[in-house]
Amino acid sequence: MGERVRVVLVDDQALLRAGIGTILSAHPDLEVVGEASTGTEALEVVRATRPDVVCMDVQMPDMDGLEATRRIVADPDVHAAVVVLTTFNREDYLLEALQAGAVGYLLKTSRPEQLHEAVLSAAAGEGLLAPEVTRAVIARAVETRRAAPAATSAPRVPLTEREAEVLVLVARGLNNDEIAAELVVSRATVKTHVSNVLAKLGLRDRVQAVVYAHEHGLMG
Repeated sequence: MGERVRVVLVDDQALLRAGIGTILSAHPDLEVVGEASTGTEALEVVRATRPDVVCMDVQMPDMDGLEATRRIVADPDVHAAVVVLTTFNREDYLLEALQAGAVGYLLKTSRPEQLHEAVLSAAAGEGLLAPEVTRAVIARAVETRRAAPAATSAPRVPLTEREAEVLVLVARGLNNDEIAAELVVSRATVKTHVSNVLAKLGLRDRVQAVVYAHEHGLMG
């Protein structure tokens, strides 16, 4: 990516915003272009700065981060990906964030390199979940399938052998660079395969691909 990824930080705690900003600004491929302490303020800052990625807290005064995410994603004049960054490892928050349109969900206990990777992945149109919350997604998918097998046992859509390999690697949590190294292909080739998998299976993003792979017993 030639230009730096423009990021807006949204958190009601100034010290946390400062710390996250320091972490992100240490990377030459990222630029923090705005900050907000409430959901309402976030909408204004995002419209004014036109960032590529928004790092969004959940619990804030005035308007929470989930509602702010919903409005940012629905705004036709805004083209920012939202990564939820929170202290809460809660399945209900995770699912609501994904339903609102967030492409990533990280805990504030994540390592700095995970945050950097999440922002770059979001800017590239890819989703990233912290391992802790990925387990919650999988557990929910399995529970849903047991409760209503007819609803979740969708007919298999034929994938090529390579596309099936890519789906499994995505479900294992590998990013595009790691998949490219694993399969000894280019990153561009991996992106094409991922796009084809999502299109064939009618999935919105990589998070749904993780759920699909586990629901349909593709993990071995």
